Amino acid sequence: MRALHPDHERVVTALTTPDLAAVVDLVVWVAPDPDGTPVAHAANHLGRVRLEPGGRHTVLAGRDPIVSEDPLAFLPYAAELAHPSPPVSTHNAYPLAAERLLSFFADPDRSPDIAIVHTPGHYFPDEGGHVGEHGSLDVIQSRAPLIVSGARVEARGLVDEWARLIDVGPTLAYLAGVPESDLRDAKGDPLDGRVLRRYLNEGPIGPVVGILWDGGHCGDLLHLAESGDLPGVARLIARGTALRGGAIAQFPSITLTNHTSILTGVGPGRHGVLGNVYVDRATGERVVPNDETTWHRSSEWLHDSVRTVFEMVADHIPVPDVAADADDAALAAARFLRPRTASVDEAIDRGADYSTMQIIRASGSSRGAGGLGDQLPDPHTSPFVHEPEHLEDSYFRWGVQVDDLGLQQMRQLFAGPDHLPALTWWANVVTDAGHHGGGPRSSMARDALRQADARLVAFLDHLDGLGVTDQVTFILTADHGFEGSDPAITGSWAPALAALGIPLRDEGPGLIYLG
Repeated sequence: MRALHPDHERVVTALTTPDLAAVVDLVVWVAPDPDGTPVAHAANHLGRVRLEPGGRHTVLAGRDPIVSEDPLAFLPYAAELAHPSPPVSTHNAYPLAAERLLSFFADPDRSPDIAIVHTPGHYFPDEGGHVGEHGSLDVIQSRAPLIVSGARVEARGLVDEWARLIDVGPTLAYLAGVPESDLRDAKGDPLDGRVLRRYLNEGPIGPVVGILWDGGHCGDLLHLAESGDLPGVARLIARGTALRGGAIAQFPSITLTNHTSILTGVGPGRHGVLGNVYVDRATGERVVPNDETTWHRSSEWLHDSVRTVFEMVADHIPVPDVAADADDAALAAARFLRPRTASVDEAIDRGADYSTMQIIRASGSSRGAGGLGDQLPDPHTSPFVHEPEHLEDSYFRWGVQVDDLGLQQMRQLFAGPDHLPALTWWANVVTDAGHHGGGPRSSMARDALRQADARLVAFLDHLDGLGVTDQVTFILTADHGFEGSDPAITGSWAPALAALGIPLRDEGPGLIYLG
């Protein structure tokens, strides 16, 4: 790991003054012990703490700024409603703090020297912030929903349990037929994630469908399903198990970091996607994978040492109906027409036989998805929009278009009962747009959840019509949670950093690269 930069202490001291307490929740980093062992640390205006795996804390100064790592904090949901966006870290919870920080800071070239965690209520629109936010180490922004359902799942309903997002990919691959012993990276090392066997049964292997509702708020999603507002989710829960504690995201609880963690089964320090924007010291490049012009290139930034779940599954399932002497073109055509694996509207698609990003790459558009807007469905005619006024938000409007096209692709992939893909991953984006635009529990956020649910119902009905629903195993999840910002809590740590007069880069903002 990297040694601490000579200016490290000056930066931490500048960021942990009481004057910045309203906007700086935590400052986090990893430093080597004398024997070289990496150790996670956290600090704020209250004090500093050394963090070790398993929840062991050693206070180094003042008070422990992290008093809880409880993954089930703010449950039942009424507890979250009573204490939204906690103003002080000692009123919050930070599950698996050491484990997630050690992973995040493990990349010698791409990990920052220091990361700043925004307070849950911090409102920073001038620097890219929104009404609803995520990215924190805290439990609500890190809690994604997790529902496992269908053919190979125990029907336990709602349970007061939790898992990790890095467990989702290995579970998908295992359900699709990959032996646990083969769930390894390209170097042969075990994955960080583990198969969620405690929710599975030993039925016959069949089609697996992973569904991601980007930014889907775990508590509100389950609340709406229980109240009858999300009948599609309720159908999944009735035939499976839903975890009230959801699945804990990797840090930062950001889109591309966690899409990649899900679909590789390893944390960011191994797969290399450190955030939606980060710096690669080895190349000097500022990497921005989470942009409409770059999504189709996202797999380029994966380290060669990782494998996606699509690659894992492809190693165990032959391409159907292909002659032994078929050339590369024939093989590629067979994979696309009768895919073993499919990736719908997902950036991390490496190894998938069918992929939306593959289509974008083949289009030759210099702006990626941003250059293909005229090929998307008209959002104003979408049958899934409940409240048309939300289409005034450009991100929400685009999310409707992308998700309508996603449903079209899912119906095409499951056009008949024969040759169903072994593994299909279906990403939905309007849920992220709704939560950013309005914050959790807002009219816009709930409209987005109801939309996503209506598309899910349409797909489930389609499978019912094919007579294959009972063969399919489903996992529904997200990449992170959400908390609402407070328009009264503004400000920036940028002046405090500028006053130090030292060379640094603040990407995100919040990822500090020194020197």
